[in-house]
Amino acid sequence: MNQGAIGPLLEIMARLRSPDGCPWDREQTPASLRTYLLEEAYEAAEAIDAGDWEHLREELGDLLLQIVFLARIAEEEGRFAFDDVARTIADKLLRRHPHVFGAEPAAEDPAQAWGRWEAIKSEERRARGEDADASRIPHVPAHLPALLAAHRLADKAARAGFAWPSPAEALEKVREEAEEVGQALAEGEPDALSEEIGDLLFAAASLARQADVDPEAALAAANRKFVSRFQGVEALARSRGQSLEQLDPASLDALWRRTSGGYPDQD
Repeated sequence: MNQGAIGPLLEIMARLRSPDGCPWDREQTPASLRTYLLEEAYEAAEAIDAGDWEHLREELGDLLLQIVFLARIAEEEGRFAFDDVARTIADKLLRRHPHVFGAEPAAEDPAQAWGRWEAIKSEERRARGEDADASRIPHVPAHLPALLAAHRLADKAARAGFAWPSPAEALEKVREEAEEVGQALAEGEPDALSEEIGDLLFAAASLARQADVDPEAALAAANRKFVSRFQGVEALARSRGQSLEQLDPASLDALWRRTSGGYPDQD
């Protein structure tokens, strides 16, 4: 493969893991690097959300480091090397895009391209002796954040035709689940309430999929908006010589309504 700039990075990692390298790097294992791998992936996602290309370049480098690190450990154990990782994904991309790299006609739209990808994946499972017709649901990683997992589960089900026909009908399901949450609240049953809130969140994730909205990104944006507005409420209260703890709910709501994007109205 054309290593370009990756060659020096691989050499640096090999040196760090060598007997005369870095003690911290030498003692790492796949298990110890798992947290760093997830953290760097989330930081890259944060840079994407912010539209910060310079930060994204840096975070992708940090994420690549984790991949190179794990591949180096695997190579030391005689399992595979970085080249094998790169070659495996390159071969997969070639194999699953016959409409680009093969003799099949060009895909008419993303749905047709995805359908071909899934069909080829099923054939690959069959060739490995696996059940190619097994449910798609177990293939959603178990460690995905719950909201993202809900979105992926709904997406996989929808690709099999199991989905609300329109966003409006998905929204009606959200309303239905919200009513059931209200009933559980009135009944005062903690287990039932937890179940119904879970159903409501899943319905909201399904609605987001129907509306072509990434629920994880949408919730992250809502979190940022809340933090900004809450800080605006704090600033407005301080400007009046008050603390939030001293205010009743109506006063807090009034301050909240006076904030917009985190900036309190000026007196």
